Amino acid sequence: MIVVTGATGNIGRPLVQHLLAAGETVTAVSRGTSAPLPSGAGITAVVADLADPDGLAPAFEGADALFLLVHGSGAGLDAAAIIGAAKAAGVRRLVLLSSVAAGTRPHLSAYDGFRALEDAVTGSGLAWTVLRPGGFHSNTLAWAPSVQQRRMVFAPYGDTALPSVDPADLADVAAAALLDPRHAGRVHVLAGPSTTPRQRAAALGAALGEPVTFAEVSREQALEQMVGWMPASVAEDTLTILGSPTAEESAVGPDLAAVLGRPGRTFATWARDNVNAFR
Repeated sequence: MIVVTGATGNIGRPLVQHLLAAGETVTAVSRGTSAPLPSGAGITAVVADLADPDGLAPAFEGADALFLLVHGSGAGLDAAAIIGAAKAAGVRRLVLLSSVAAGTRPHLSAYDGFRALEDAVTGSGLAWTVLRPGGFHSNTLAWAPSVQQRRMVFAPYGDTALPSVDPADLADVAAAALLDPRHAGRVHVLAGPSTTPRQRAAALGAALGEPVTFAEVSREQALEQMVGWMPASVAEDTLTILGSPTAEESAVGPDLAAVLGRPGRTFATWARDNVNAFR
């Protein structure tokens, strides 16, 4: 049996379906009830919070493997206690969704939570795999209100290209890591096709069938927007990466295609598949 945390999200939900299709039984874990938990044959739905390691035993009971997806960057979580609860339940394989910045930005505090989780996972003595994506295609859902209302996108660094990845591709990679022991002991850096914010706005326009105007904002203006849904320190660190990416953060490496056996889905494909969110 495989435990999937974050089971109601853009990665967890397709991962659950992938595992079920492979004949696995799944415990689908969410920390709240704002979105309906997956249901159906082979699924046990559990509400549990990784911030409360003492309450994880029912969620982890009987598990052979665990997909660990944390809220935000994992700040404030007791990584050792979470992994300890997994080991006590009999988990033998761990797959952690981390971030490329956990490796590329060792001095940025916003990623301390991911680094602590990586250390706990890789030092657990269990079979482990760490997944390090950069940006997600779905991050552009933050643009949905302005696209819906004004057919406009407001973002900084309009012509700075960075790779991003479709959450469905991340789910496919996570399934491979959970089901195939050849991924044990590996860190996969998962970078999909590279685009600029201006190009992503144009792709949304193409999906909608009408122009979406891109308006570049300053770092200060972007920070003011971002602190509405994330801590100021995290917003500052995120803008540092968006504006001055390292060579590794800008690279479209081989890991995603190698695991998938195909290229990662493009942002334009994701935009067409999710266009209703922007109408």
